Order: sequence, then structure tokens, then C-alpha cells
Amino acid sequence: MADLDPGVISDPSDSSEVLDAFLEYLIEAGIEPYDHQEEAILELFEGKNVILNTPTGSGKSLVALALHFRAICQKRRSFYTVPIKALANEKFLSLCATFGADNVGMITGDATVNAGAPVICCTAEILSNLALREGSKARVDEVIMDEFHYYSDHERGVAWQVPLLTMPQARFLLMSATLGDTEFFQREITDLTGSETVLVKSEDRPVPLEFEYSTTALEDKVEELVESGRAPIYLVHFTQLACARTAQNLMSRNFCTKGEKAEIAKVLEDADFKSPYGKEVKKLLRHGLGIHHAGLLPKYRVLVEKLAQRGLLKVICGTDTLGVGVNVPITTVLFTQLFKYGGQTTKILAVRDFRQISGRAGRRGFDEIGYVVAQAPEYVIENIKAEEKAAAKGKKSKAQKKRPPEKGFVNWDEKTFLKLQTAPPEKLTSSFNLRHGTLLNVLSREHEDGCAELRRLIRVCHETPVKKKGLRKKAFALFKGLVEGKVLTIIPEEERTGPAKVELNVELQDDFTMNQALGLYLIETVLKLDPEEPKYVLNMLSLIEAIVEDPTAVLRKQTDKIKTALMAQLKEEGMDYEDRLEALEEVEHPKPGKDFIYATYNEFVLANPWAKEAGVRPKSIVREMVEDWTSFEDYVKSYQLERSEAVLLRHLSEVYKVLVQTVPPTAKTEEVAEAEEFLSGMIRQIDSSLIDEWEKLREMENS
Repeated sequence: MADLDPGVISDPSDSSEVLDAFLEYLIEAGIEPYDHQEEAILELFEGKNVILNTPTGSGKSLVALALHFRAICQKRRSFYTVPIKALANEKFLSLCATFGADNVGMITGDATVNAGAPVICCTAEILSNLALREGSKARVDEVIMDEFHYYSDHERGVAWQVPLLTMPQARFLLMSATLGDTEFFQREITDLTGSETVLVKSEDRPVPLEFEYSTTALEDKVEELVESGRAPIYLVHFTQLACARTAQNLMSRNFCTKGEKAEIAKVLEDADFKSPYGKEVKKLLRHGLGIHHAGLLPKYRVLVEKLAQRGLLKVICGTDTLGVGVNVPITTVLFTQLFKYGGQTTKILAVRDFRQISGRAGRRGFDEIGYVVAQAPEYVIENIKAEEKAAAKGKKSKAQKKRPPEKGFVNWDEKTFLKLQTAPPEKLTSSFNLRHGTLLNVLSREHEDGCAELRRLIRVCHETPVKKKGLRKKAFALFKGLVEGKVLTIIPEEERTGPAKVELNVELQDDFTMNQALGLYLIETVLKLDPEEPKYVLNMLSLIEAIVEDPTAVLRKQTDKIKTALMAQLKEEGMDYEDRLEALEEVEHPKPGKDFIYATYNEFVLANPWAKEAGVRPKSIVREMVEDWTSFEDYVKSYQLERSEAVLLRHLSEVYKVLVQTVPPTAKTEEVAEAEEFLSGMIRQIDSSLIDEWEKLREMENS
């Protein structure tokens, strides 16, 4: 039986009885809610929208749990949206354990489990697409947006805004530790839903934080923290490579007793480490070291979270995504640096990011204090060590002082650290945008005038009048391209039976999606390929790979392999070293069919100027695997992609989804169907950890 059983309610329509049952559950669980938790729960049960702005670790999840419980009892449907798939995975398994596997589902784009459940955990984009397609008709009654500060994210913030524009039937719970002024959102949500929106705010942390600036070498500092009882420690990195390097360096230190290692080994007995990087992950875990980043397969990230929740990992080397709400118990957060690359520039951390990550320190019920440590730059620490070494010998250091790196580095010091602690978080700003997928979702509405709804969406979005004008122009350009590309058909008024003035081309499949900006280019160009050509399937895969994002880690390894082989060949041929280096500058990753791709793309851009900003990116990863029928394991080993297995898996999944959902059925031959089956089987075989976990929970409940 689930921990929180809706079956105990005799009259679900009575909110007071549902509330009493939830409070009884808290008493039995020994949980005494904080004042802000109690206030938020009461406001929600009175039918109001709530914006919950409280520090990380102050129990926002408990408020969400109360709303889920009320929804299940009253046959309503609640959606819990998060920014990253790892957090969706963690929330999904946690809610399954609380409400029962049959009551909880998950949709992330990578995995779909029990999609018809009354409680759905999903990434923000999933709910956004549903909101665009169905609006007020969607079976969505409660919307819980965790980490709502992602509203300001330049690329993805639109997904947090769309439901606030399109779902008047829903009740909203927005949660974040770093919101700033919320008056605008209170007004907008109240206008949308017709129900009052209240702010519940608190500055009180259940576990206070203590800050320290460290000039001790990283490995020594970690050992010092463990010995002083400040573990578990989360070492924050901003690249996967740095994360893996630190974990490897810490293998020379011993953080666990023999008994603790034996306990870890026992937990790992039934774990699945079947992938090239599995052996390395297992070695780290057995040593009491966790590693957690987007390059790891989901099954390894879930395993790290499980071990950490049992208190078996003393140190976790993670990228900053671990700081986004994943339920991993942490006593000390240690920043290895205070800057990051943001996609366009490298700069000091935003105050909001620093606060979110720092807030992971300190566990309610376990820690009296949470610790936040920032390492000084490595060159500064090395200079201090050199001076101390010389002073110990009674001499003045004659060594030339090390200087900061010239590339990809932003300097920081203790003043930077102090400013990040005290400055207010940046203001949340709108990042609304339009893509082909936006138009297709809105225009596919069956019971509404999709064109009118699209115009309304632009009118009510949170952008300035100037930006709205630009959005209207962009919408017209995108719409024109879809019509000319025969993806959309305009239905004359005398011929249509419903309010919709356009419809999807009947030649496209039922589950058609076009999430890539150049999906329209793909549809047009695939039809120019010759199905009788021996490499028809491979050429189709090249077109698909050209419109999806570059998996940079994989392309870099491909280029390195070509360079290594070329260097050896040129050396054997006797070419001078300088000439060899010059020849290597011309090397790039494989781009089969690039002349055809560039030519057709340039032709497409002439008719569709909006497509110029997207740009095609020829590459050959899935094509190479299908051409040689290469297994995932062999491909990883061939290019030494062990630390980026999940990057390869995501690329495989993305190409597979485009192949299945965007390529017109008329273009699919028997060989294309075989390629689909090959990719589908490979993806399922690589990692089915979440589905396996869900099925285990169901079996336990039904036994």
C-alpha cells in the first residue's frame, strides 16, 4: 500500500476532510510543517493559486505533495513540471513510492511511463506543448512548476510561460528559492484563472549556511572536510570533463571504512553496469565516490542518487545540474570555480545560480549547519603553496608566479564570493519565442480557430510591444513557409466544418512532430532522394542528422581520431612537422553528402529566409552506426566516448524520433523500417532503468 492512500477519504468533494487526511499523514510520518508550508497548503485547499518563494531545502516538495493528494482524491489531474530530465526521474520514483505506481506517470521526451496517470511528472516542454495543442481543453487541473526561475532562461524559458497564457482551467503552484519581485506573476495568473493568486514567502532556512573561501588544494580540502564530519560533499563543476577528472584524482584518497565499502558493494550486487563506462562508474562507487552529470546514462545517475540517499557516498562530483532540485542529501557544497560558460560567453555565476546551488547544503533533520565552500583559483593556490614552501625553508620564493589561464577563464576572488552571497537575485525576464513546433501545436486545435489563438498568444505574451511586433512578423514568415511546404493546408471557409482554417497535410503521420527549426526543410528534401539509390536510407539519416543539434563531445572525438590517423600517415610519408600541423588544421568530422545538403539548404533558404538563422550541420554518427550495424558499446569504445555515453544516447534518440515522427510515411521503404527497428532496439537495450523501476514498484504493490 502507498504511504499516502486516497482511499481513506469517505467524501473526496469535502476539501476539509482531504486536508485532515493529509495532516494525519504528516503526524504519522513525524513531519511538523513549517509555517510557510502550512500557509501555502491552506491557500491551495481554498482554491487559490500560490507562488511559493522560500529557500532551497525549506520543504517546497511537501506543499506540492499536498496538492497532488487533493487532486487524486477529487479525480483531478496534476502535472509536476521540472527543468531537467534527471529531476523528473527522481520526482517520478519518489511519487510512485508515495502514491503507488498506478497513480503516477512520467513524460520527458526520452521516456514515457504510464502517461494516463492522475499525477504526471514531466519536463516543462512537455506541458508547454500540451498547453499549445489543447489549451483550456487539456486534462490538466493542477500545475506545479518547480524551479520556476527557469522562466528567464534564454532558450527554454518560453516553456514556463506558455501554460500561464493558455490554461485558464488550471490552478498554479509556482515554486523557487530565487524569484525576486512576483507582483507581475500574481496579477497575470489571477487574470488568467479568475482565482486569487497569493505569495507565500520566507527567508528562513531550516538549516543555516556557513560560508568559507578556501586556498587549500582541492583534494586536500575534500579530505579535510570528510575528516571533520562535513560529508556528504557535493563538488560543483561546470564541465563534464572537469567532473570526471576530479573524481579520478580523488581515487587516491580513502573516504570510507571497510564496513562502509562492504555496504556499498552489497547494494551494487544487482546493479546494471553494462556499458563501456560502467566499469569506471562501479569502481568510483565502490570507493565511496559518486559522479553525476548529463554525460552519464540515466541508470548510473539514478544509482548515484539512491546510494547518496542511503548515506553511502561521502563525495559526489557533479555538474551544476545536480543543484537543480535533485533529492541528494548534501552537507557541504564546494564550488571548484565561480564562473561558467553560458553558451555564448564565459562569465561569473549569476547570483540566482549561485543561490540555487548553495542552497543544496544542509539537510533538515541531519545537519545543524550547511557549509558552502568556494575554492580560490588553482593558480592562486599553487602560488600560495610555493610561497609557504619557501618560507618554511627560511627563504624567499624565487619561482616565477603562475598567471591565470588566458583562454576560457574568468578570474574571481573572495570579494566575488561575498558578492554572490549578498546581492539580490536577477530580475526574471520573459524569453517568449516562436518556432515551427509552436505554430503546428496551436494550429492543430480541432475545436478552436488556431489562427485566432496564435494571434492571441502573441498579444498576451509577456514581451514588450516592440518584441510582439517582431513576433507577429516571424509568425507570418513561419506560417507562409509551412503552407508553401505543404505541411499546412488552408481550408476555404465554404469547405470547412469546424472553426479551424488550416489543417495538417493528410500525408503526414498521426504522431507527426516538427520540433527542429529545419523540419520543413527535411520534409521537402527527403522527397528529392531516390528510393532506388543503394544508400537511400543512409542519405536520409544524413539529412536528419544535419537538422538536429550537434553532439559536440562525439564530433570532437571523431575529429581527434581522424587527426591521429592522418598525423601517423603524414609522418610515415616524411612530411615536415610544421606542414603536418598545418594539414591537421583542415581536418573536420565526417560530413557525407554535405554538397547535396548545403545545395538544397541554400535553395530552401531563398524561398524561406527565416531558415537562414537555423543553419544545417552535416555529420555522420547514426549514419555510420547503421551503415556498419555497429553496436552502441562498440561505437563508444571506437571513439573513446565512455564519459559521454548519454550524449551519444540522446543523439540516437533524437534522430530516431525525427525518423519516426517527421519523415513522411510515403518516403519510408522497407530498408527505412529496418533502420527504425535497429535504432529502437538499441535505445531500449542501452537504458530502460526507469521503466524497470516503475514495474518493480507495481509488482511490489500487487504482490
